[in-house]
Amino acid sequence: MGENGKKWYVIHTYSGHEERVRKNLEQRIKLMDSDGDIAQVIVPTEKEVEARGGQRRTVDKKILPGYVLIQMKISDQGWNIVRNTPGVAGFVGSGNKPVPLREEEVAKILKQMTAEEPRVKVGFKQGQSVRVTNGPFTDFVGIVDEISPGKAKVKVLLSLFGRETPVELDLLQVEKL
Repeated sequence: MGENGKKWYVIHTYSGHEERVRKNLEQRIKLMDSDGDIAQVIVPTEKEVEARGGQRRTVDKKILPGYVLIQMKISDQGWNIVRNTPGVAGFVGSGNKPVPLREEEVAKILKQMTAEEPRVKVGFKQGQSVRVTNGPFTDFVGIVDEISPGKAKVKVLLSLFGRETPVELDLLQVEKL
């Protein structure tokens, strides 16, 4: 169940307003939640490695864009605090009744947020044409054969000496055509 009967619910926010909603909610909870019905508000994010301009960057990527998680006990006061927060479109649920997340759903999201290894953002898929941007095969064009996001590697079929040859490259060494 969670602490003192509190369950996790999902709030639908206007796109791109997740952080603002979280901050507004936390301020409103401090001021108005006299019964302590609301425990915590989370914008679920995970670390993701992306390649930009030949550089590796780790960024926080929203796991559920447009949504914020809230742990609370549904009460009239808690309901009003959330519903009247700027940027909140409403609770996710059926009709006017918010449906709590199952414990295993919450556990999965929290686990994804605390993963040791950042996910690698792969900007292309198998069968797609790519250009090699650096290394000995710079400016060669090939077809993506295999992607290993865990190792941040991609196997590309390049035409070398008139035959297709698989070459393993770092994700940073290729770009979409």
